[in-house]
Amino acid sequence: MLCTFGSVAQAQSPYGIGRPATSAEIAGWNIDIGRDGSNLPNGSGSVSRGREVFAQQCASCHGEKGEGGLGDRLAGGQGTIGTARPIRTVGSYWPYTPTLFDYIRRAMPQNAPQSLSDEDVYAVSAYVLNLNGLVGADATLDAKSLAAVKMPNRDRFVGDARPDVKK
Repeated sequence: MLCTFGSVAQAQSPYGIGRPATSAEIAGWNIDIGRDGSNLPNGSGSVSRGREVFAQQCASCHGEKGEGGLGDRLAGGQGTIGTARPIRTVGSYWPYTPTLFDYIRRAMPQNAPQSLSDEDVYAVSAYVLNLNGLVGADATLDAKSLAAVKMPNRDRFVGDARPDVKK
C-alpha cells in the first residue's frame, strides 16, 4: 500500500513533493519593476504624503530626514562616490528611480515588507527623492514622472562588456 501511494505522489512531481505553482500564485510574486519604469503600477503619491508615511513607517530605522540610524542613510552624499570615503545614498549612488520604488515596495518596511499600498510607495519615493533635492516639495509622482527623474549617478555605472551578458 505504501509503494502505491509513493508512486502516485511521484507521478505528480519529479521529487514526489510539492506541486507546480498556479498562475495566480506566480502573479502575486511577479512584481518586479524595470529600471525604465516598465511594470510600475497605477497610482501616485506626493512628497507631503510621503513625509507622513516615512515618519510612521521608516524614520525609526532611517532617521527623521533619511540621515540613517539602524537602517542605511538615504539622503545626502552627493559628490562623494569618487572619493576615498563614498557615502552611498539614494541621491548619490542609485542610478534609476524605478528601482527605488521596486525596493521600497518589495522590502520595506523591514518588519512588514509589501505592506505599503502602491500610493504610499509612490509617496515615500517622492519624499526620499525630495530629501535628496531631486524633486520639489510640491511634487507628486506617478509611473511616468517617477521614471523621468534622472539620477545624478546614472551615467557613472560601467556596462558589462562580456558577450554573454544582455545589453
